[in-house]
Amino acid sequence: MIGLVLAAGAGRRLRPYTDTLPKALVPVDGDTTILDLTLGNFAEIGLTEVAIIVGYRKEAVYERKEALEQKYGLKLTLIDNDKAEEWNNAYSLWCGRDALQHDVILANGDTVHPVSVEKTLLAARGNGQKIILALDTVKQLADEEMKVVVDPEKGVQKITKLMDPAEATGEYIGVTLIEGSAAAELADALKTTFERDPDLYYEDGYQELVNRGFKVDVAPIGDVKWVEIDNHDDLAKGRDIACQY
Repeated sequence: MIGLVLAAGAGRRLRPYTDTLPKALVPVDGDTTILDLTLGNFAEIGLTEVAIIVGYRKEAVYERKEALEQKYGLKLTLIDNDKAEEWNNAYSLWCGRDALQHDVILANGDTVHPVSVEKTLLAARGNGQKIILALDTVKQLADEEMKVVVDPEKGVQKITKLMDPAEATGEYIGVTLIEGSAAAELADALKTTFERDPDLYYEDGYQELVNRGFKVDVAPIGDVKWVEIDNHDDLAKGRDIACQY
């Protein structure tokens, strides 16, 4: 199993930080960045290899690659997304389709979360699941969250931001365990998704899979402090949370 990080996004709502850095390299605890936290989580659960999909300001990640490898004892492979500033992340994850064949834990490059999330996903393996989403079933939901409806027997039925929060089982937090056996089907669903509309999310690729009859499972993460960092208010929350890990 390897780690996979989506770190190609521009994060324009976090300027001026992201004038020169991708969102994943914005500091959240001293010099510690969002990417540092994710790599630290991956190292703690025993991963030794991580692929990072880069795009916007990718040179900043390339410059830090060797230092990050030494700090976390990981071998890092950087994958270029040539359309990072034009298309949404369905295409970005598709760029990592070869990495998906290894069994991966995927983490969005803007999610500050504790290692308990990865541990929960690993503990949920072993019953034939091919894709397991980390799900927050505790948080009060609003319009911006990536909401999920789950059937206890059939798994994910719906995943979208465009849903009445009252209908949702919980929020997908941006971390997924993907078995290698799902790689080809997921890659095809992602391709179908971004070819339909390049502005779609990779979660729309998950919905495409569900629509095709593929079972996508979830693992509730419990009452965990985490945040997806989109703007400066989120960044302030992320800094409050990160210093507690």
